[in-house]
Amino acid sequence: MPNKTPRYLAVEILTAIAKQNSYSNLALDQVINKNRLNPQDAGFLTQLVYGVIQHEYTLDYYLAPFIQKPKKMDNWVRQVLRTAVYQQVYLDRVPEHAIFYEATEIAKKMGHAGVAKLVTAILRQLQRSGLPDLNAIADPIERLSVQYSVPQWLVAKLQADLGDDKLESLLATINQPANASLRVNTRVNTVDAILAELQPQFNDLQPSQIAKVGLVAQGGHLASGALFEAGDYTIQDESSMLVAPSLDIQPGDQVLDACAAPGGKTTHMATYLDAQQGGQITALDIHDHKVRLIEQNAKRLHVEDVVSAQALDARKVGEQFGEAHFDKILVDAPCSGLGLMRRKPEIKYSRQPADLINLQRIQLAILDAVAPTLKVGGRLTYSTCTIVPEENQQVVAAFVANHPEFEIEPVPLELPLAQNQANPFVQIYPDDYQTDGFFIACLKRRA
Repeated sequence: MPNKTPRYLAVEILTAIAKQNSYSNLALDQVINKNRLNPQDAGFLTQLVYGVIQHEYTLDYYLAPFIQKPKKMDNWVRQVLRTAVYQQVYLDRVPEHAIFYEATEIAKKMGHAGVAKLVTAILRQLQRSGLPDLNAIADPIERLSVQYSVPQWLVAKLQADLGDDKLESLLATINQPANASLRVNTRVNTVDAILAELQPQFNDLQPSQIAKVGLVAQGGHLASGALFEAGDYTIQDESSMLVAPSLDIQPGDQVLDACAAPGGKTTHMATYLDAQQGGQITALDIHDHKVRLIEQNAKRLHVEDVVSAQALDARKVGEQFGEAHFDKILVDAPCSGLGLMRRKPEIKYSRQPADLINLQRIQLAILDAVAPTLKVGGRLTYSTCTIVPEENQQVVAAFVANHPEFEIEPVPLELPLAQNQANPFVQIYPDDYQTDGFFIACLKRRA
């Protein structure tokens, strides 16, 4: 067996993610590039890593009856077993003999012959006995938690927030593969032209239902090729493409992007501005390396003439800029990221209930800091990539209660949203349009 097959690499990545709490998408990109995998192997590796993380609780439930001393089992051994069972259960076209053989070989290479025999024995026992029945779990919250691999506290919370029907629809969606989506850079090209150029390579590429500048496909690696490198388009989720239009940016506006990295929304807002008319975005991030990333993206997308990136904590905006300095402000706030569970499945395991309240304090602190720097009559958009009211509606309500000079306005949309349960806000759930979950609120300063 070659030393670095996709299955072997999957086990390495999964072990590293569990140990370092890193993001799966970043780890995958690094490994794919380092090992120069062909598209087929890269696709299989991606499927394995995401699949195992998405179904972690379910896989562990299936394995539990056959592991005698789970606390003594090394994490990498568990990842070998999870990867094998994931293929057995969820991938129809993978021969079982190939799964067993390579799981044993990986265990032998990463450990020793004794571990390899243990892995083989567990997988054979599971094969003979069949999968444990999920319906044997009596508690409905626990059963949903194991079935969809979501922590019990989050299942209970979503049930209380959304009700049973919406909960089931949402949970059934979050473990499906995320779509590939791009935003056309209208500074240099058109949606129709990019669609025509890319469709021969991506047959199912089509216009977004919700974003005028978006194109979406069920899969495929869109972040490469001549058009991408030339800045004709960039990678961005459809739901986040609704943010820039919500600000009603005019060519000469002074815009603040208070939490800008890596610059997707910054560069989108920049397409509405004209440097000759004085238009500019001040894009902030607390980390220098992320500021450089914003600058790199602005340059690739040909909007560097209207983007000024700098390292600054958004909570200190008032110290750097005077009152009534900006025409428009975007606070795309740090959040739990629970709307990203399809794209970053590890998020659901790393969050705790206390995080929602701690993040709410940060979100309100940023809003409080930027509020005085907005001109009277100016617009502030608050957005998150989460789906819980503690970070969304409750934050806006608390801010407006403390700032009577601001009033809530309906979110301007370029295309109508059939699924939006939060008017005058926008609240998109992953099952609404197969996108990331997202929240947008618009506020106007009236005094």
